[in-house]
Amino acid sequence: MNFKLIFNIAIHLLRARLKQTIVAAVGVTFGIAMFITLVSFMHGLNNLLDGLMLNRTPHVRLYNEIKPSKNQPISLAAEYKNNVNFVNSVKPKDRGKAIYNSKVIIHFLKQDPRIVDVAPKITTPVFFNSGTIEISGVINGIDVSAEEKLFALSDYIIEGKIADLNQNNSIIIGKGLADKMLLAIGDIIKITTSKGNLASLKVVGITQIGIAEIDDTMSYTSLDTAQKLLGEPTNYITDIQIKLHEITLAPALTKEFSTKFDVDAIDYQTTNSQFETGSSVRSIISYSVGIVLLIVAGFGIYNILNMMIYEKMDSIAILKATGFSGNDVKWIFIFLSMIIGITGGLFGLLFGFIFTSIIDIIPFETAALPTITTYPIDYNIVYYIIGIVFAIGTTFIAGLFPALKASKIDPVEIIRGK
Repeated sequence: MNFKLIFNIAIHLLRARLKQTIVAAVGVTFGIAMFITLVSFMHGLNNLLDGLMLNRTPHVRLYNEIKPSKNQPISLAAEYKNNVNFVNSVKPKDRGKAIYNSKVIIHFLKQDPRIVDVAPKITTPVFFNSGTIEISGVINGIDVSAEEKLFALSDYIIEGKIADLNQNNSIIIGKGLADKMLLAIGDIIKITTSKGNLASLKVVGITQIGIAEIDDTMSYTSLDTAQKLLGEPTNYITDIQIKLHEITLAPALTKEFSTKFDVDAIDYQTTNSQFETGSSVRSIISYSVGIVLLIVAGFGIYNILNMMIYEKMDSIAILKATGFSGNDVKWIFIFLSMIIGITGGLFGLLFGFIFTSIIDIIPFETAALPTITTYPIDYNIVYYIIGIVFAIGTTFIAGLFPALKASKIDPVEIIRGK
């Protein structure tokens, strides 16, 4: 089989039907370009939402949850131990929120090769006092360097610096809380803890995550300040936040650490299941729309090649009469479709990149997301590889059926009819 000759014949047929060829190639170009644009934008949006919530969540969190005692008093009595007992008024066991032996646990976790690092935290409800008004909120006592390393808290600080939390009696508050209490950097905020302790802290920063419920209540201070505020010793820790090298290990390690350290544990998938579901649905929609566009372009190529076969019956008959086999004719039309697919696909990649670049510079300013200035785009080469592979595959299949039909044409009947 002389592929060079077959390729030249395919080029000649394309030039003879140049307008229809361009229309088919434009269909593929449009499908690929829209596929890349949709997928890049949707994944950019998913990454943005992950940054707002999922990336602020530890892969595994160790804590003590308030819950009923597993061993109820009645089950300890020998005569009732094996019976079915119904108890209605046994209160949850008060074992405190502090994690027992927290420093030893943290030291052990830091030696685990599966773990990137560990960030201890103290979470406590407080009242922020503004004159005679008390606003309920939450203070997070954090290890400043560990929190910044694992969760990039400084990305959400719109005023001040996270390093200023290392000063004694300092606090970073949410923007919603700052607006309610008319506070700015350098002001003093008065706080009442759940134990009735009173304290005055200096505002050294303002943070804005973009979720109103968090910005209205959340604040950050150092571990030392939080421990002093609560009147607790230096080993008082309520949460141990863990980031893993391999995020898929989170569910298994959650069970392992919960059993090993006798604490409650929760993984990021359970904590943010709704956000993960939303991201998955958006990705499915974007891929579905893009693939439908490519399939529609494939049908266009199929129709054009089908019409070309009917219009080129004489040429096909002459080719077969001069010694070309049915297999040669088949490959001529496959080359036709592949040329259209590759050309349209390459232009689709180019225009897809241009469209995403244009979207990437469109201003996107909102008070809820101060760190975002333009629409999010994910420039991942995988989307371009998927696009060109699907374009070539679609056009090959679209051209295969007309090519098989052309290979079966009987030249005697065509010439006799003429």
